[in-house]
Amino acid sequence: MTLTPDHFTGPFTGRTIAGLADDLRRGRATSAELTESALDAIAAHNPALNAFVTVDAEGAMAAARRADEELAGGADRGPLHGVPVAVKDLIMIAGLRVTMGSRHFAGHVPEADAGCVALLRESGAVIVGTTTTHEFAYGPTGDRSAAGPARNPWNPERMTGGSSAGSGAAVAAGLVPLALGTDTGGSVRIPAALCGVAGFKPAYGAIPADGVFPLSGTLDHVGVLAGSAEDCLLAYSCLTRPLGGGAEDLGRVRVAWLDPAGLFPGDPRVVRAVHAAAGPLKEVRLPEGVAATLRETYTTIQSCETVAVHADRLAAAPELFDPEVLERLRVAAEVPGWRYVRAMDARAALADAVGALFDHHDVLALPTVPIIAPPLGLRETEIDGRPVAVRAALLAMTSPWNVLGLPALTIPAGTVDGLPVGLQLVARPGQEPSIFEAARTIRPAGTRT
Repeated sequence: MTLTPDHFTGPFTGRTIAGLADDLRRGRATSAELTESALDAIAAHNPALNAFVTVDAEGAMAAARRADEELAGGADRGPLHGVPVAVKDLIMIAGLRVTMGSRHFAGHVPEADAGCVALLRESGAVIVGTTTTHEFAYGPTGDRSAAGPARNPWNPERMTGGSSAGSGAAVAAGLVPLALGTDTGGSVRIPAALCGVAGFKPAYGAIPADGVFPLSGTLDHVGVLAGSAEDCLLAYSCLTRPLGGGAEDLGRVRVAWLDPAGLFPGDPRVVRAVHAAAGPLKEVRLPEGVAATLRETYTTIQSCETVAVHADRLAAAPELFDPEVLERLRVAAEVPGWRYVRAMDARAALADAVGALFDHHDVLALPTVPIIAPPLGLRETEIDGRPVAVRAALLAMTSPWNVLGLPALTIPAGTVDGLPVGLQLVARPGQEPSIFEAARTIRPAGTRT
């Protein structure tokens, strides 16, 4: 199923990476044509969406022409060869402005590519520009950046989610077929779910993070956003080692429904829609107290590691931070060191507790985000008449898997009130093929509530 915003449809809406690769090799399109289409669409739609911060038209067209020359000469770098790609604005790209969404780095131009960008180039991908991030990736809403808020293609007055906000908007609007993001507590999966596309956070360390500006080093993951699970898998295969085994080796993938109420309250309409999309599944629950411990562990680790990254900037130029980000950093700075040590020690016990759920199931299914995309700037909402913090709701069902370093995929699962919702699939490291096989067999119908 492909979910499509009504009024933002770009040249890559409904097109797959495999299909684009086939067009390039059969002479039905050139990389230069695809890249020019991407650049034209960005020029047309970015003023409304603010998905891109820096667009490298000259560099992209030069890379596209090289890709065409290589393909014409018989040099084929793989399925991304000649395909336009966007990169989150805190992943280093040599010679291109990368700002981390902050006035602290307004004119920053890296000298070297991040490891994942180097892999993109080796795969022949054409990098068209950088996408809006929540400042320093420190927020799941995607609406606090020196470049301004990214806007949801389904409703520009709504959040994309964050922090890979522009990547979600760019793919959802069909401006590019693929974008890189980072995910510390859900920052790939949240915007993918709220914008109606697929997003994959691999196991910790699977895609190299060197040259990516850190938020929280032991929680940070590099991930991908694309139109479908198949496209995420294809891109992932170009950025890391090949996955072991294939669908033919898996047999029947055992999928269980993880009761989302054990993690956080959910909008009943969202939970119903996602559960219906997943189909009838055996239900499992987290052990008592594990969800609360996961939340506390995540918050403690992220707070301490993030303050360590920004301590000098906090002391030297606090006025350059977005006020909300600055306030969050100051609150995080109050977390004592002993709590960090205890949180790091708790991870092994948490891994054992959650790991027991995989003894009889290969994949856990649950909503990606328990609410629909909130209005821009909103910081408190209601679920079933009860007030809840927007930030807590956005992170509640994605952050546990960062604490544990587990691979997780979100796929579109229909709409509620005309806005997309996502189904999340989680497995143990090394069981990524099971996630993608589950996504292939589920293929959610267009559930609307």
